[in-house]
Amino acid sequence: MATTTEAPSPAARFLEQPKRMLIDGEWVNARDGQTLEVYDPALGEIINHVPAGDAEDVDLAVIAARRAFEDSEWSRLTASERGRLIWRIGDLILEHADELAAIESTDNGKPVAVARAADVPLAADLFHYMAGFATKIHGQTFPISVPYAPGAQFHAYTLKEPIGVVGQVIPWNFPLLMAAWKLGPALATGCTVVLKPAEQTPLSALRLAELMLEAGLPRGVVNVVTGLGETAGAAVAAHPGIDKVAFTGSTEVGKLIVKAAAEDLKRVTLELGGKSPNVVFADADLETAIPGAANAIFFNHGQCCCAGSRLYIERRVYDDVLAGVAERAARSSAVPWSLTEA
Repeated sequence: MATTTEAPSPAARFLEQPKRMLIDGEWVNARDGQTLEVYDPALGEIINHVPAGDAEDVDLAVIAARRAFEDSEWSRLTASERGRLIWRIGDLILEHADELAAIESTDNGKPVAVARAADVPLAADLFHYMAGFATKIHGQTFPISVPYAPGAQFHAYTLKEPIGVVGQVIPWNFPLLMAAWKLGPALATGCTVVLKPAEQTPLSALRLAELMLEAGLPRGVVNVVTGLGETAGAAVAAHPGIDKVAFTGSTEVGKLIVKAAAEDLKRVTLELGGKSPNVVFADADLETAIPGAANAIFFNHGQCCCAGSRLYIERRVYDDVLAGVAERAARSSAVPWSLTEA
């Protein structure tokens, strides 16, 4: 009697394949051959290995990004052409939504249903939005008059141009979505990128890079260097060939990035952690306030830059709110709140 075996899913095939990083349109190992283990946080098992890129690999990525920025097909695209390419990236994310959600769930640990309902469509939406933004970047003209030149006419204007090569370092809480948030705006403005994903969750960024190449992104425009923060990440922040650094992560690392960027006055964008307070007054609608306060800290396992990690409650309703939040914490179904109650 013949038997059949079910073919592995696209996500399973991707997770099983050997992993390399993307530099200048090519999938390569780290120059020194070193690798990092990537774990499934739910099971504590090794999923795969990725290259352990360091300063030498970052340097090659920056050279590729600089070449792509200054003299390549990318640098000659019109804003409309750039926008259509970015839109195609969003389309491909939606076409591979189930696969990306499964990869994100395995690598990050969040429920696959949450990744499918939130992370993946929001990433696609970001690229679709930025595709339209590519043609909306305009300078200004200014009427100028000076007292020492009566009757003289002047023409003064501003012209917005891409800053150049952008180094981007992203965290592990929303790996795919963070990559989209960083890449979309940079591509819309015509910049090129060296992206360093979190060493704990590099896999969805690598799959996104594959989809970008499939969309037609020219070589060198986006380079993905996997590696540790103290090696690859530090090299991105300090590299003299990078014109701007965008970082999302801890306040402590943000301070280090500012210090490294100060050596050559790089522009820096930081999105750091905080201790966001929620305040519940006695006249609040507790049927809304209680799940809101709970969801603010429990969503995505509390791993959000703006997680409601402090809760202040007016004394008269303190016991009711505390009991309500505790009850929701005890529910086994508390995690996928966003699918049913958001």
